[in-house]
Amino acid sequence: MSATLRIVHSTGYGYDGHATSSFNEVRMVPRSTHEQQVLHSKIEVSPVPWTYNYTDYWGTQVTAFEVFERHEALTVVANSTVDIDRNAIDGPTLSWDDLATPSVADRHCEMLEMADRVAPTADLAAIVAGLRKTTATPYDFARRVVALIHGEMRYVFGATNVQTRGAEAWESRSGVCQDMAHLAIGALRLAGVPARYVSGYVMPKRSGGEVGVPYAGESHAWIQVWDGGWRGFDPTNNIVPGDLHVEVAVGRDYADVAPIMGIFTGGRTSHMFVTVEMTRLS
Repeated sequence: MSATLRIVHSTGYGYDGHATSSFNEVRMVPRSTHEQQVLHSKIEVSPVPWTYNYTDYWGTQVTAFEVFERHEALTVVANSTVDIDRNAIDGPTLSWDDLATPSVADRHCEMLEMADRVAPTADLAAIVAGLRKTTATPYDFARRVVALIHGEMRYVFGATNVQTRGAEAWESRSGVCQDMAHLAIGALRLAGVPARYVSGYVMPKRSGGEVGVPYAGESHAWIQVWDGGWRGFDPTNNIVPGDLHVEVAVGRDYADVAPIMGIFTGGRTSHMFVTVEMTRLS
């Protein structure tokens, strides 16, 4: 099955009073890969700024912009159309011995880094060690880790924020897709499996919804593991990402893929707003 999806992602800030200037980077344009092709993408910013586009170290398209005028709000709208055709690969590709070669560790050293955001608690580390001893291949181990996180964690919107560490979410056994991705990444890296964070979107209707009908969605997060190639797993839903997942950015953890980040001067505080609309075109 393949799908063509249109995504309209609107985000930005309202300021307490006004901002006199602001600088931001947004990662809101889907990636073109062998599994998905961007047919159209456009980013509109209000107030109209100076902009600069580049591809970051991880291969994500970034739009950087500056606004040097007084503004009470900043709005960014990304409109994209993506053709997706993910071909499932059955079974493992690499053995544990293959994964342990120095060339793998050297090539994917950043995706083995145990940063605070992803580091597991002692009890989770013990469970992971037990799974590692009884699992034949890295791929099967990744499946078991994802199933573990999915089974133990409750999805609770608002239970955490973008600064929450995976260990904190594990202790409360509640969080959102970001937390489940961080927990899975930490568990996999602990066993020497390169794992990276993926941000994007997923259709809220498992069936794909009715063609031509817009659905309210959200940004989503999942993971990819190195198994001779990057292979996806969605811990929140305990599935392999399919044609209803749209990949936007990849990195070590959330800090590398935040849809919008920046600084401003003028107002004392700001509040963020976000809406996502997804429509299946075919």
